[in-house]
Amino acid sequence: MGEGTFGKYERYAEIFAAVPTPSYVVVEELLRKNLAVLRDLQQETGAHVLLAQKAFSMFRFYPLAAEYLAGAAASGLYEARLAYEEMPGKENHVFSPAFKPDDMEEIVKIADHIVFNSFAQWEKYGALALAHGCACGLRINPEHSTQEHAIYDPCAAGSRLGVKCGDFRADKLEGLTGLHFHTLCEQGAEPLAETLEAVEKKFGAWLPRLEWINFGGGHHITREGYDIELLKRCIEKMQKKYELKVYIEPGEAIALDAGFLAAEVLEIVENDTPVAILDTSAACHMPDVIEMPYRPPVLGAGEAGEKPFTYTFAGPTCLAGDTIGAYSFDAPLAVGSRVVFGDMAIYTMVKNNTFNGMPLPAIVAVDEAGAWQVVRRFGYEDFKMRLS
Repeated sequence: MGEGTFGKYERYAEIFAAVPTPSYVVVEELLRKNLAVLRDLQQETGAHVLLAQKAFSMFRFYPLAAEYLAGAAASGLYEARLAYEEMPGKENHVFSPAFKPDDMEEIVKIADHIVFNSFAQWEKYGALALAHGCACGLRINPEHSTQEHAIYDPCAAGSRLGVKCGDFRADKLEGLTGLHFHTLCEQGAEPLAETLEAVEKKFGAWLPRLEWINFGGGHHITREGYDIELLKRCIEKMQKKYELKVYIEPGEAIALDAGFLAAEVLEIVENDTPVAILDTSAACHMPDVIEMPYRPPVLGAGEAGEKPFTYTFAGPTCLAGDTIGAYSFDAPLAVGSRVVFGDMAIYTMVKNNTFNGMPLPAIVAVDEAGAWQVVRRFGYEDFKMRLS
């Protein structure tokens, strides 16, 4: 790879060799690199950038994120509480497809913005939210799909997310100050520009009556090749044309390529091809590998057959489909070999589970000086507490 076994991450090789396995390893300097891009976006455009906690909720780094960002976005009460407690004084935005009455009683006390998914939800909770000084908005569905995966497409047929133009109630806008849409998933600025055209076409008549608009998440702003100048133009257009404050709530972009999952080979089984059984599981520790699906990067590895020794990586659970992908290496693997997966800060800790009694990976933080620390270990009680 040109820079040692782990390529551009070779400087972390000693850490990957020393941490317990399995463990998520999140690197502060890589987070800061992403956060700096988002801070600059805020400063240059005046937009407010929020951490979407559904992708990255490692609150150890919330004080760091608070140095760069305007606040956080939550998908319900617990995330809202986490942001309120760990990012005090910053903006706290909350959206849910449907709120429970008991939850709403707490949310209105800690949220700055509440976004409702329907006019029925707005009518049910709007007065309570306004009484507590919350800015209230409505999620809309621009009905403009820009991706192929229906499971991640809020504009797909039958979507429960957002109000369509045909169902919009202009007579119910009093008290609402903003609109929210979220249609992207790991995408560039071009689909956003397309979506904004659809938003203007279908909802533009009401935008002058509002104060803010939220572009939602799914923006891969910190990915190499992202057209950030186009994003800036999208933001500035809504600011100048409609005099709207613009919010954007990336999740992946904040921790993109800033985390890893260190694992160890437990056994190698010879089947049609060699299968390396690891002490980590796709089903338990990186569920998006199966749900998305996708093949996560492995540091130092090539595609199947690219290098002399190819292995299929699999987890130790009883699920036959608990496989991660096929990878090739310059040298053969053995029991005890370390394997490091890349881009594992996002949608891992927030989605992992203890199926089959699998222990959850430890969480390791690496500070700017390169020192690492296990900030959380999980054991039997963490498995048992979820059961009865």
